[in-house]
Amino acid sequence: MLINNDLTQDVHQGGKNIVIVSHQNPDGDAIGSSLGLMHYLLKKKHLVQAIMPGASPDFLQWLPGSDNIVLYDKKSKQARRLIKEAEYIFCLDFNEMSRTDKMGHYLKEATGKKIMIDHHPFPRLDQFDIVFSNTEVSSTCELVYQFIDNLGDKDIINREIAETLYTGIMTDTGSFSYSCKHEGPFLITAELIKAGLDVRKVNDLVYNTNTEMKIRLLGHALNSCLTVLPDYRTAYIALDADDLQRYDYQPGDTEGLVNYALSIKGVIFAALFSYRKDLIRISFRSKNDFAVNEFAGKHFEGGGHRNAAGGNSFLSMDETLSKFLNLLDEYATQLRDK
Repeated sequence: MLINNDLTQDVHQGGKNIVIVSHQNPDGDAIGSSLGLMHYLLKKKHLVQAIMPGASPDFLQWLPGSDNIVLYDKKSKQARRLIKEAEYIFCLDFNEMSRTDKMGHYLKEATGKKIMIDHHPFPRLDQFDIVFSNTEVSSTCELVYQFIDNLGDKDIINREIAETLYTGIMTDTGSFSYSCKHEGPFLITAELIKAGLDVRKVNDLVYNTNTEMKIRLLGHALNSCLTVLPDYRTAYIALDADDLQRYDYQPGDTEGLVNYALSIKGVIFAALFSYRKDLIRISFRSKNDFAVNEFAGKHFEGGGHRNAAGGNSFLSMDETLSKFLNLLDEYATQLRDK
């Protein structure tokens, strides 16, 4: 990661007005990278504010600094003012302004230098002034660690920074079960442990603080809402509005649910269809070389990584499922050959 001289000088000099933003429906990597960078820049004596389009899942709200994030959907005027006044705008874990929902327009109009740090494919380079993009790394948190290290500041990483960055690495790799094509995530984790990271504590807070209703929703989803299609080596889960209301759905309650469908023997393509206000949110996962980012982008206005992507449908649940099932015929040969 090459960092230009002007940015290096400004980071070390301190005193800059900086905003950090991430994408809609922020996950562990979005929140972890944003807070990790925020804590680092605060230590460098900058004025820093993290802004998110909306709230993070409950299991991430313990992260140090999360209570200071400005939520655009609740404080839009304050968020717009901060974006307008910022000298630098760090854009983390996304590479297209539309991923920030209603914030995107104001980010495009902002005069501050926009710095993208991201690991997703097909970045919109024309929307950013400085780009740090690497699709081969596990997570944006890994890139933020490299950013800090390349500035010569690895030694100032403390427990707060370590916890936030590890959370993003851990969640975006499924606890190091995928997206670990090189030694980077493991070596960085070792360095974060040296900086004060308690791996067991973070794992426990992320994975073992479920509400009773979240566990009941999981049981219902697997027992009543899972469909397996052996001829297509595909499985999917569909949760409609009644399912979510019955189990008091909270943001993040379906996190990782699609992986249960993918874990079925013989399945290489999995999807989770989940009702949201005005749309159906879809999570796609795959094994081998079946590119779900291309599938999501072509058919469901989405994108992501080759084996992990998301999309949206503005049809009803029944119409969305019908569209999906019809598409499987189109991809049948490709799925059976994988």
